[in-house]
Amino acid sequence: MARRRKGRAVDGILVLDKPRGVTSNRALQSVKHLYSAAKAGHTGSLDPLATGVLPLCFGEATKFSQYLLDADKAYQSTFALGCVTDTGDAEGKVLEERDASGITENDVLAALRQFEGEIEQVPSMYSAIKKDGQPLYKLARRGLEVERKPRQVVIKELELRAFRGGDSPEIDIYLACSKGTYVRSLAEDLGRVLGCGAYVSVLRRTRSGPFGIEDSVSLGALEALRESGDCGAMDALLRPADAALGALPLVCLSESGGFYMRQGQPVMVPNAPRGGIVRVALHNGEFLGVGEMLDDGRVAPRRLIVTGR
Repeated sequence: MARRRKGRAVDGILVLDKPRGVTSNRALQSVKHLYSAAKAGHTGSLDPLATGVLPLCFGEATKFSQYLLDADKAYQSTFALGCVTDTGDAEGKVLEERDASGITENDVLAALRQFEGEIEQVPSMYSAIKKDGQPLYKLARRGLEVERKPRQVVIKELELRAFRGGDSPEIDIYLACSKGTYVRSLAEDLGRVLGCGAYVSVLRRTRSGPFGIEDSVSLGALEALRESGDCGAMDALLRPADAALGALPLVCLSESGGFYMRQGQPVMVPNAPRGGIVRVALHNGEFLGVGEMLDDGRVAPRRLIVTGR
């Protein structure tokens, strides 16, 4: 017999504005505790240094977290020039300092152009990528370094928002990118092109898939609601599970079609998309889950939500 989870059957997506200095998992566990939720998961780690958009999935919404993991992201970041650290960010050990006082704004603009579009990145040893089951950052903290294969990522937007010259130059950038892009790797690569070294001193994620920073809520605001006992207001902050799937085509079924889909059977859909993954809902708007269009015009269930728990 399966062990029953402890906690409330909370369903939905909370867009957290993760505070600086905590891991994504620590933030998740804090919010899960505040909601007394039985099941929860995050949608891709943010470094402890980073703040900003961290969608958290609860209950049935965890079935669709992969769509947020795979989604495009956007960041605002500050790079410090003239210094190399072992982690590529401000929390690392300084390995080398170089004179960057001669770097100009035009130098930075020219260098940034080399990173637009489809590029290859070598992930940092301080990333969460696993090697033989171990996250690279754990190996790095033990003084180990392993070979990492370059990854192809897409930089969709890369803007220089501010340049502050002098003996310790800094730049502010805006970055919109595909999944798997490492901002610290971008800073290190930019530092190499400029010949002076660079690291991330500030990092804020402003978008993850359909969710922007304007959609987020702080951990402090959640704690205040919990302390006041206003669980209704907390639950009202949760977005429906299908909020993560807005980019997928929508297929609507009749009540009888929904019944058969819930039994695991493909259902015929007139004028439906030709192939691919789709959102599936009843004509009354009730979300059923995710399906896959078959060649014969039927939609087959792939991930369905469970109701009436």
